[in-house]
Amino acid sequence: MSPDAIKEHLKQVKYPGFSRDIVSFGLVRSAAWIDGTVKVSLLLTTPDPKTPLTVKTEVEKCLRTIPGVKDIIIDIAVQPVRSPSSTPPGANQAGTGAAPRSIRHSVAIASGKGGVGKSTFAVNLACALAQVLTAQGRPGRVGLMDCDIYGPSVPLMMGLQGRPELDGETLVPLEAHGVKVMSMGFLVDDNTPVVWRGPMIMKTIQQFVQNVRWGDLDILLIDLPPGTGDAQLSLVQTLPLDGAVIVTTPQPASTNVARKGGLMFQKVNVPLLGVAENMSWFEDPSGARHALFGSGGGAKTADSLGTILLGQVPLVPEIRAGGDSGKPLVVSQPDSSASGVFREIAEDILRRVAEKTSQQPPAAN
Repeated sequence: MSPDAIKEHLKQVKYPGFSRDIVSFGLVRSAAWIDGTVKVSLLLTTPDPKTPLTVKTEVEKCLRTIPGVKDIIIDIAVQPVRSPSSTPPGANQAGTGAAPRSIRHSVAIASGKGGVGKSTFAVNLACALAQVLTAQGRPGRVGLMDCDIYGPSVPLMMGLQGRPELDGETLVPLEAHGVKVMSMGFLVDDNTPVVWRGPMIMKTIQQFVQNVRWGDLDILLIDLPPGTGDAQLSLVQTLPLDGAVIVTTPQPASTNVARKGGLMFQKVNVPLLGVAENMSWFEDPSGARHALFGSGGGAKTADSLGTILLGQVPLVPEIRAGGDSGKPLVVSQPDSSASGVFREIAEDILRRVAEKTSQQPPAAN
């Protein structure tokens, strides 16, 4: 029996006091089958000494129902709980590092391939989130971390130049349009290509998470490079993520790869908040819509991943112009229909991360 098959079986075991199972919470670190012996390793975060025993009993009861099981070995590690003043890390989050206590939610913006406008989407979404939170009386509580190491474009799109100040060993992020921003683009020369291997990428991401003075944030967006390589894996190993948003364009050449990107996050127990379809249509002066890249791809991708379609962003020249000028569309034309789409997605994401947090097993009583 494969490890995935064992984990699938363990989805019958609910975390004590919750309706969600221990697999979706990310508590199962490993599973193996060796000559009829099932070995499972679990990681719990709980102050209640009864919880590990309860989980172990239920796991053993579940595994006993598998045909051919001769012996069961269950290894449970209990990590220390954070102080009550800190944000609960959440058992379903994949990161093994600690997020700064001042960051309430962390969300990755990802795509399977390049050319889908992921960074443009991330920049406008960050500005839309800032507008929504400012309207709620919470200004300055959005961060944008540009982890596109090889081609950082966020500084240009946000209209930011220069280098972040260094306060001791802590970098102070630059700020524009109500969003705090950190990017490799601030730290390297425009004419210097970044030619790095995996360990250097991981170290940079760790520094962006742990050595940047983000302050109190309701949400930190992380703009990832395309693909499922070192940067993506480094992030999920470094920062506890509350979810990921997959950006795609409608055509199969994009959606087929976007689906793989979504599956990568699911494999490392990062919940998908939804799929955003970019460049969904072009509207000509007469008001007629033209599906230049096909139609329906975003909805199909969301359905195949078991998540929702967050929204469809039209292909309008003003979005490109806003990125080139450093004034994103939601800032320069807040009343446009496309800006309204970004704000609706922003509000939906805030609701969904709040709901997922409320469903997590508590880290402290």
